[in-house]
Amino acid sequence: MYDKLTKVDIDKMKEELDYRTGVLRPQILEEIKFARSHGDLSENFEYKSAKQERGKNESRIRYLTNMIKTAVVIVPETKDGEVCIFDTVKYSYDDGESDKVRIVTTLRQDALENIISTESPLGKALIGRKSGERVEVKTEQGGYFITVNEIIKGEDDKSLDIRKY
Repeated sequence: MYDKLTKVDIDKMKEELDYRTGVLRPQILEEIKFARSHGDLSENFEYKSAKQERGKNESRIRYLTNMIKTAVVIVPETKDGEVCIFDTVKYSYDDGESDKVRIVTTLRQDALENIISTESPLGKALIGRKSGERVEVKTEQGGYFITVNEIIKGEDDKSLDIRKY
């Protein structure tokens, strides 16, 4: 399995990887060394906490390395009048309720902020659609219909953070 990511995604991951390996890893190792010097390790909370932090950091390093290695780099396309990646889409449900989402790569999604992935059911349904079009969003529980009201063109920028964990 691979993720479709942009050059900005890859650059952000490399930046975090450099920080974690060059700055954070040595810092954590110093904390472990310092905590170990306090003696009895069986009841040393600082030592256990530092080791947990090392485990989290090493896990994130492996994740980032794997993502960079296996990613398929895409170049975002913009088509006039069609929903593309990084666009914000205003839409409405059949009952009149409305909402908006921004469509991004899987690495930068944040559902709580209405920033969704191209791989999500809503993202899949919206990509390539035009304003005024009625779209079926298919989910595991069935599906529902929405109407695309407005497409606000976006671009791949560094303002969106990558997911932390």
